[in-house]
Amino acid sequence: MSAPLRLMAVHAHPDDESSKGAATMARYVREGVEVLVCTLTGGERGSVLNPKMDRPEIVANIAEVRRAEMARAREILGVEQRFLGFVDSGLPENEDEALPEGCFALQKLEDASAPLVAAVREFRPHVIITYDDDGGYPHPDHIMTNRVSVEAFEAAGDPDRYPGAGDPWQPLKLYYHMGFTKERFEALHEAMTERGLGSPYSDWISRWEDRPAKWPVTTRVPCGDYFEIRDEALMAHATQVDPDDGWWFVCPRELQQEIWPTEDYHLARSLVDTDLPEDDLFAGIHADEVEPACH
Repeated sequence: MSAPLRLMAVHAHPDDESSKGAATMARYVREGVEVLVCTLTGGERGSVLNPKMDRPEIVANIAEVRRAEMARAREILGVEQRFLGFVDSGLPENEDEALPEGCFALQKLEDASAPLVAAVREFRPHVIITYDDDGGYPHPDHIMTNRVSVEAFEAAGDPDRYPGAGDPWQPLKLYYHMGFTKERFEALHEAMTERGLGSPYSDWISRWEDRPAKWPVTTRVPCGDYFEIRDEALMAHATQVDPDDGWWFVCPRELQQEIWPTEDYHLARSLVDTDLPEDDLFAGIHADEVEPACH
């Protein structure tokens, strides 16, 4: 038997794995792919975004609560997951606000990347998925997550870099999440409007700048059958998502499955030949390139 394919998803905080690429991961896990989520921070400075969970005992123990939520989401998705030990930077309320000392976003790139390089060399993924260089949205931890993901992709296969972090391993493809595109939200908006459901997206779309996408979608992974698992995993992060009144669930799941049954990505790096557009993150990776993992 050939060794299984391996996918690594690199995220900033617990809950990010369930809002970005969760259905993709759920699909691949159930097709026999090994999937590891690397969560760079513990989400210690995250706000309680679900009013029903905004209670003193939750706020006082937010780090422990978010770890427990992550454990539940991990079980639902069926993935492996590990925290890489950095401290959440928080989201500044204005551009002039200083980030807290010692937080993830203020680490030197080499220090911030070392644990991820070690994880790549141990897990030996063929594909890595993460955020674009704007972080998907400009949270300092998301931007730093992109930087360390690119660094790990480029350095993990080089025996002269990060000595002592394990035997070199070169991933073959690096993708950026492209879930928040104007095209997708326009399609969902039109479908909801046509069905008389009312759309929460109209104001957002009206303010969207009409300019070419910085990172065009190259890869659409069909995974609509796994949207229910995605939603269950996201709801496990109860401090972050309100399952009754939350924005995430305004568009009916069945409509999403009909109108936009994919999760979308930009192929940022590839060491294999592949034809664009793709419908598979492992497109172009052949059996002779799939080596056993060391973990």
